[in-house]
Amino acid sequence: EELSQFDGKDGTQAYIAIDGVVYNVTDAQGWKDGEHEGYYAGQDLTAAFESSPHKEAILNGLEIMGKLSE
Repeated sequence: EELSQFDGKDGTQAYIAIDGVVYNVTDAQGWKDGEHEGYYAGQDLTAAFESSPHKEAILNGLEIMGKLSE
């Protein structure tokens, strides 16, 4: 629920979660206003990244903001 507040809209930061880790994609290449190729910030995108061949390369350049709590 807290993650959804960081959707990149109206000047807010844009965060996504992958494998329980929260990343800041606000200024990441390809992300604009919390959106990237049909994916939206403020969400857990673990399933979307499972099949990405360059997952590690993408995530290594992003600032880690914390971890998801259950």
